[in-house]
Amino acid sequence: MNQQQLAKAIYTTARVTGTFQLRSGQLSHQYFDKYLLESDPQLLAEIAEQLAKLIPETTEILAGIEMGGIPLATALSLRTGLPVVFVRKKAKAYGTAKLAEGVPIQGKNVCIIEDVVTTGGQIVLSAQELRAAGARVESVLCVIERDSSCRIRLEEENLFLNSLFSMEELEV
Repeated sequence: MNQQQLAKAIYTTARVTGTFQLRSGQLSHQYFDKYLLESDPQLLAEIAEQLAKLIPETTEILAGIEMGGIPLATALSLRTGLPVVFVRKKAKAYGTAKLAEGVPIQGKNVCIIEDVVTTGGQIVLSAQELRAAGARVESVLCVIERDSSCRIRLEEENLFLNSLFSMEELEV
């Protein structure tokens, strides 16, 4: 599947219309339901195939942000052989009480994996917490970049985003 075919498959599979409040608080008349594309094994495999090409060479660990980034990071891990951690939005208060579950991240180059990025707010929070745990975090990959202004916020935190698609590319 080429890039244009994948864009059409994502658009057809995951786009729903109506009135939706986004995590950022913004209202939108269309929504990309990431669970529709992440629960389709063929589509998820194709997304992983194309996202894998965007992973920086220095990446040692993939970090899937709860919840939509986790299936993507897992698929990428299977595709590339890179280990993965699963990043909670808040460390659990019991058991290991870890924020990032999986392999040790201290001193490692970690690439954050996210599904849809609008403002980048959760990415910034997760990156700060991963860095506090000793990870080196500069790279972020996502499937859909809803709003290009998120790049400014991310770059202020020395985070650099590679997206598979912008909203404009999906709407073609």
